[in-house]
Amino acid sequence: MNWWLILIPVIGAVVGFICNKIILSKIINQVIPSKQPAIAVQAGKAAAGMVPFDALEEKIAGPESMEKIMPSVEGHIDNFLRNKLAIAFPMISMFIGEKTINQLKEVFMKEMQEIFPQLMKQFAGNLRSELNIEKMVSEKIASFPPEKLKAAIHQQLGSDLRKFEMAGAVTGLIIGIVQVLITLVIA
Repeated sequence: MNWWLILIPVIGAVVGFICNKIILSKIINQVIPSKQPAIAVQAGKAAAGMVPFDALEEKIAGPESMEKIMPSVEGHIDNFLRNKLAIAFPMISMFIGEKTINQLKEVFMKEMQEIFPQLMKQFAGNLRSELNIEKMVSEKIASFPPEKLKAAIHQQLGSDLRKFEMAGAVTGLIIGIVQVLITLVIA
């Protein structure tokens, strides 16, 4: 038997490993950075489609949110009527007693309960039109430095990249073994 035949599977494994390493290097160093703007646009579209503005609007203006925020609003109104009004209008504060403060607070709270959901829906609508998520995400990804992108790929996919390289080595080894077997059968 010729000992040089053993070199065929070894050379096949080395060639397979190197080929896969070259392919990965080309993809990571050239293809992905060159496609970064297109990837950014697609990611922006996907991110914009994931933001449920209608559900957000309902959540912000819904009764649960009202229940959570009204105690805070009431505290601010109470502070205004008891403290800030007295500072701004000292003469008026001399004629307003506890009963009047409570009546005013009750009127203000009823008004807030009526207008607050409308204000929050309007706020959510403005947020939807002013907050261009697609553009924000696209710009962030497009401006991401290629070196950091490559580093992130290596960090996140390091073991998978090594597996791909090893798959090339195993494939080359198997092809080399098959070549040796064919050579031995023919000879």
